[in-house]
Amino acid sequence: MEPFDLTLIWAGIIAFGVIMYVLMDGFDLGVGILFPLAPDEESRDLMMNSVAPVWDGNETWLVLGGAGLLAAFPMVYSIMLPALYLGVFLMLSGLIFRGIAFEFRFKANRSRYLWNIAFAGGSTLAAFAQGMVVGKYIEGINTANGVYVGGPLDFVTPFTLLTGLGLVAGYALLGSTWTIMKTEGTTQAWARRMARPLLMIVLAVFGVISLWTPFVDEAVYERWFSNLHLIWVLPALALFFAWRIWHGVTHKREGSPFVATMGLFVFTYLGLLVSKWPYVVPPEITLYDAASAWESQLFLLLGLLFVIPIVLTYTAWTYWVFRGKVRAGDGYH
Repeated sequence: MEPFDLTLIWAGIIAFGVIMYVLMDGFDLGVGILFPLAPDEESRDLMMNSVAPVWDGNETWLVLGGAGLLAAFPMVYSIMLPALYLGVFLMLSGLIFRGIAFEFRFKANRSRYLWNIAFAGGSTLAAFAQGMVVGKYIEGINTANGVYVGGPLDFVTPFTLLTGLGLVAGYALLGSTWTIMKTEGTTQAWARRMARPLLMIVLAVFGVISLWTPFVDEAVYERWFSNLHLIWVLPALALFFAWRIWHGVTHKREGSPFVATMGLFVFTYLGLLVSKWPYVVPPEITLYDAASAWESQLFLLLGLLFVIPIVLTYTAWTYWVFRGKVRAGDGYH
C-alpha cells in the first residue's frame, strides 16, 4: 500500500501550474489583444516593452503543466489531444506568431504594421483557442472504454465559442490593468478607460456561462445547489474582486486593479475545479482512472521538487529586476 496519495499531489501541482500560466501569460496575451485599440504607436511600444522581459518566462508554466499532465495522467493525453487537436494547434499557432512578432517588430520599419497584426492576431487567437478548450472541458468529452469517440470539430459549439470570447475579454482586462500599473500619461489614461467596459463584458459573459453550465452538465447543477453554504463562497469572492477592480480604476489606483483582476481569475478558476472534481476528463474519467503508476509519479515528482523552486525563484527575480514604470525611450530590446 502506498504511503501517501501522489495522485492528489500531482493534481495540485498541475492545477497550480495552470493557474500560474493563466495569470502570468494572461496579461501579456491581453496586451496583445488590446494592441489595435492603443491610441498611438508610442503606446504600443510602451505596452510591448512592459511585457518583453517576462513573456517567454511566463510560458514556462504552460510547458511545466503540460509535461506534468503527460507524466502523471497519460490517459488525459490519449483522450483529450484527439478531441482538442485543432484547438491546441490554433493556440500554439497564435503563440508562435506572437513570439515572432516580439522579436521582429522592434527591428522593422516599413513592415512594422504587419508585426502589429501578427502580435495582436496571435494573442487573440491563442486566447480564443484556450477559451474554447476550457469550454469543451466543461461540456465534457465523449469517450468509450478510455478512447475518444467524437469528431475533430466536436469542440466547436455555441458554448465553447462563448467561453472563447469570455477568455479573450478576461485576458484583455488583465492586459489593461497591467498597462495601468506599468505605464503613465496618455497610455495609462487610455488603459484606465478600457478597464471598466472590459470588466462589464467579462462579468456578463461569465454570468451567461454560469447560467448555461448547469444545462450542459447536470452534475454541476447538483453540486452547486446542494452545497449552498460552502461552494458559493467562491463566486462571492470573485464578485468582491470585481468590485475591487471597479473601485481601483475609479479612484485611479495603479497596482490594486491588476491584483484584483488576478483574484477574480483565481476564484473563477477554483469554481471551475470544484464544479468538475474529481473528473479530469468529464463526465466519466476521474483523476484516479487516468493516473500513471505510483512509482512513475514518485520518480517524476522528485525531479519537480528541484525544478519548481528554481522556476519560482528566477520568475520572482525577473519581475523584481524589471519592476517600475516603462517610459518612452526605455526598452528591453
